[in-house]
Amino acid sequence: MRIIGGIAAGRILQVPKGLGVRPTPDLVKQAIFNSLGGRILDARVLDLFSGSGALGLESLSRGASYVLSIEKSAKHAKWIQGNVRECNIPGERHRMKVSDVFPVLKQLVEQGETFDLIMADPPFGEKNVNRRSQSLSQRLLDLPDLPKLLSASGLFLLGHTKRDSITITPWWQQGKTMKHGDSFFEFLTPIEA
Repeated sequence: MRIIGGIAAGRILQVPKGLGVRPTPDLVKQAIFNSLGGRILDARVLDLFSGSGALGLESLSRGASYVLSIEKSAKHAKWIQGNVRECNIPGERHRMKVSDVFPVLKQLVEQGETFDLIMADPPFGEKNVNRRSQSLSQRLLDLPDLPKLLSASGLFLLGHTKRDSITITPWWQQGKTMKHGDSFFEFLTPIEA
């Protein structure tokens, strides 16, 4: 796995083995960032379920001004921080928070934080036929306060698997869906209240 574009292009990312990390594949990352284009420049990015840190690091390499990575595993967080250093990203442009995503989201809303881009590629959910999804992706969609974390022109990129049929909740406007193999990414914007 590597950084595809920007100042750290070509750098190989170190990823812990055997710790349950499912990095976003390079082809999927490339398609995502091609779709984002100039939107990433100077963006404040919230990277949820950071895992390997691939999405946040790619954002920083391509000109995001700041990335807040949320990852529950302290081991994964150490690898992400090491990769930030290896990519020569200035420390003030990246913050790592080791915690469960959902309490942190509540805190960020209470603090009035906003981001231009929220990216989440959580662990895949189970196949759900004739029942509503219980996946982490669905849990994010079900949070009515999540749109409050986006700036006026903000975008939420949500990854899920094909077998996990998620329900887009009323506070999100679905844009395009990007499909690559078993990986889907939804491009979502908040619906004004």
